[in-house]
Amino acid sequence: MQTMQALLNTLPQVGTIDWISIRPQKKLPVKVVEQVSVNITNGLEGDHYAGTSGKRQVTLIQAEHITAVTRLLNKPTIDPTLLRRNIIVSGINLLALKEQQFSIGAEVILEGTGPCPPCSRMEENLGAGGYNAMRGHGGLTARVIRGGTIKVGDQVKLIPKET
Repeated sequence: MQTMQALLNTLPQVGTIDWISIRPQKKLPVKVVEQVSVNITNGLEGDHYAGTSGKRQVTLIQAEHITAVTRLLNKPTIDPTLLRRNIIVSGINLLALKEQQFSIGAEVILEGTGPCPPCSRMEENLGAGGYNAMRGHGGLTARVIRGGTIKVGDQVKLIPKET
């Protein structure tokens, strides 16, 4: 029988960065970018959360969950800027990265710090039921372990813990 750590270290899927944004100021529209610089002190350069909370330096959401929220709200599409997350990732279960370190591209290492629950703005941004549709689908918060540059198309991979 495998130990819990062995199970947590078994994540053969590799994700892909599909979309990146920074939020220059609270409540203002997000800015979509093709790449962003990341550092331990400030998180994503140009993001209003820069340096304020080590546990929430980066917010990630799973593309597959955006599809689920779209269907729950009976909408044809959802503009990702309305979700106010920094990074959309496809192909990997983000929740499996909670309390785990993971690499993005060749340089950046993040550590999943916890779920990223929706805020009340989701009701405003997505319409009636938006908040509840996002519950359980809000993504993951992370802190920066090693900085560098994140680009659209970069791979996201679990870094297994030593057992």
